[in-house]
Amino acid sequence: MTVDLDPVRRISRPGSPISSPIGPGTVPEPTPSPLALLLLGRDADPASERGVACPGELPAASDPTLVERARAAKQALGDRLFVLGHHYQRDEVIAFADVTGDSFKLAQQAAARPAAEFIVFCGVHFMAESADILTSPEQAVILPDLAAGCSMADMATGEQVDEIWDVLADAGVADVTVPVSYMNSSAAIKAFTGRHGGTICTSSNAKRALDWAFDPDGGRGEKVLFLPDQHLGRNTAVLEMGMSLDDCVLVDPHKPNGGLTVEQIRNAKMLLWKGHCSVHGRFSLDSVADVRARVPGIRVLVHPECRHEVVTAADEVGSTEYIIRAVEAAPPGTAWAIGTELNLVQRLAKAHPEQTIVFLDRTVCFCSTMNRIDLPHLVWTLESLAAGEVVNRITVDPQTSAHARAALDQMLALP
Repeated sequence: MTVDLDPVRRISRPGSPISSPIGPGTVPEPTPSPLALLLLGRDADPASERGVACPGELPAASDPTLVERARAAKQALGDRLFVLGHHYQRDEVIAFADVTGDSFKLAQQAAARPAAEFIVFCGVHFMAESADILTSPEQAVILPDLAAGCSMADMATGEQVDEIWDVLADAGVADVTVPVSYMNSSAAIKAFTGRHGGTICTSSNAKRALDWAFDPDGGRGEKVLFLPDQHLGRNTAVLEMGMSLDDCVLVDPHKPNGGLTVEQIRNAKMLLWKGHCSVHGRFSLDSVADVRARVPGIRVLVHPECRHEVVTAADEVGSTEYIIRAVEAAPPGTAWAIGTELNLVQRLAKAHPEQTIVFLDRTVCFCSTMNRIDLPHLVWTLESLAAGEVVNRITVDPQTSAHARAALDQMLALP
């Protein structure tokens, strides 16, 4: 998990349980950093997706009755409940999902179940936000652990993006720039995108989103501000749109003017936000070379959130759904090295013993925030709902929701 450790950025709130009175002659204690707050399970970072620990007592992970308790609570809730499970979730959680899929597919599935009173989203925070945006106010979207955030989504805040937009305006290019934001972004970033006439994209339709954004017949932009994953933006622009790496510049929100000169901003076609996935970003050229040396004839299949040099060295690249379809369609005896989250790779290996399926990197890596949703949290959530207590409800304020919905609707309308 990536955490902002900028020493200037600190959180202090009056009355917070972590603050202490300072009297004459006392040496003030240093204000805990966001990392300390998260480790203590107290308070929350308002500029982050990560929140507080769940209230109440969770069942012990060693409780042998957890599976039966989850089944009983789910049965008691009946049609009032709809459980969504992201592909990167643990098997013990996926076992109770009514639908599995990627983030956008699951948000769509939630919207398609208007009769479900409770939508339990086994994923991360931005996914639950998207489900809340797309469902009715009468439906409660619930995240079993509020600390299940996304390091990539945390790399772009609404305040940072507004500041960079002002930089683009000062450079005279804001009017010809269209924001395109990855689904893996907060509601605030989706709302920014909607306010400025942009669209959301997924890893499977990023090219269509960029085609739309650059379409001269539609009177749209000469440039795209791509948020928050630099790798998906670069890979799509260069490998699918025919742009060069020189057409792409990196916007660093922690540097003055995004770390760019006015000339660089004006010359660029793709303004790539400096964000990345902490799981997909770990794969390297060494990983690819190593697995090819170890397993002759192996095919390397990676997600487009991987670094550009890894994607270009792979045999195939595609979204999570593409990866699943490719493995399912492959003949027996096929060998795959897959560069995506480990839970999914392990699940594919179990489902297809007739193929050789390995994780691309020797050092295995789960998505730490996805793995916060475990069986104890799910049991606690379902039993609370069955007892009439709605816990960990995710809500997006109406104004943010309206602008974010506009950007999501634009994605649905992409040609």
